Amino acid sequence: MRALLVVNPAATTTSARTRDVLIHALASEMKLEAVTTEYRGHAKDLGRRAAESNDIDLVVALGGDGTVNEVVNGLLHNGPNPELPEFAVVPGGSTNVFARALGLPNDAVESTGVILDALRENRHRTVSLGLASGVPGTVDEGVPERWFTFCAGFGFDAGVVGRVEQQRERGKRSTHALYLRQVARQFFGEPHRRHGQITLEQPGAEPVEELVLSIVCNTSPYTYLGNRPLYSSPEASFEAGLDVLALTKMTAPSATRYATQLLTSTPDRGPRGKHAVSLHDLTDFTLHSKAPLPFQMDGDHLGLRTSVAFTGVRQALRVIV
Repeated sequence: MRALLVVNPAATTTSARTRDVLIHALASEMKLEAVTTEYRGHAKDLGRRAAESNDIDLVVALGGDGTVNEVVNGLLHNGPNPELPEFAVVPGGSTNVFARALGLPNDAVESTGVILDALRENRHRTVSLGLASGVPGTVDEGVPERWFTFCAGFGFDAGVVGRVEQQRERGKRSTHALYLRQVARQFFGEPHRRHGQITLEQPGAEPVEELVLSIVCNTSPYTYLGNRPLYSSPEASFEAGLDVLALTKMTAPSATRYATQLLTSTPDRGPRGKHAVSLHDLTDFTLHSKAPLPFQMDGDHLGLRTSVAFTGVRQALRVIV
C-alpha cells in the first residue's frame, strides 16, 4: 500500500519523538511518504495532490481537527468519488472530535495500532459529511464551499471559538478554564442574545426565526470538554444527514439551564426546552442573519457571515477504522 502521511508539527499532544515513532510504525507496514505541513492550508494542498495522484492508496492525517478538516477538503476538492484514496486519522490535537467520534482512542500511539490492525483486516466505513457554501443572491455568494467532518456553528458558539483562537494566538494554552472564560465573555458581550438574528429555511417547511445560535452536527457528540462528551444533537450520526440545535433566547437563567443540560447530556438526551429547536437528518437548509455573525467549522473560526447554505452528503468519505 502506498500512503501519504500529513504531519502537523504544531500538534499539541504529540512530541517530535512520538511523531518519529509513529512514522516508523506506519512505514513498517506500507510504502510511506511523510510530509510536514509548513503553512496554513498546506494540509489541504497535500490532500488535493493525493486525490489527483494515481499512486496513493491512503492518506493519514496526524494532527488535530483543523488538520483533518484541511486534508478532507483537499481530498474532496472535486467532490466524493469511490476511486479516491482512503483516509485515516492519528489524533494529535487537544480535542480530536472526529477521531473520537469514529471510535478511535484519544491517543496517537494507540490509534496508530488500531489503524494498522484495521488495514490488515480490511476494516473501513464510509461516512457522511457536511458541506457549507455561499448563498446565491447574498453578499456571501462568492464564499467557496467547504466540507466539515463533525460540526459547524453560526452565532454564539462560533463567537466563543473565535475568542479561544485569539487567546491561543497570544500564547494561552487551550484549557477548560480558558474555554469557559471565553463562553462567559461571549455571553456578556453578545448583543443579540435576547432577540435572535438567524432564520433557518428548508424546502417544504416553515422558516424557523429569531435564532440566537445554530449548531449544525454531522455526528455525535458535538464536542468534548476534556474527557466529557457534549451531546447537542444526540441523534446525529455519520450515517444520516445533518442535525441542528438552535436557541431562540439566551437570558441568564435560560443560558444557565441549557449549559447545564449540555454538560450533563447523554447519547439519549440533549438540551431541551421551550427556547430550544432540534432538527434531525436534514439534507438541505440555509441559515440567514439580519446582521453579520461569527461562523465556525470543525472548531476553526472563519470570520463573519450573513448567510450559509448547508448540505448533508451521505457516503462522502471512506475512513479506516
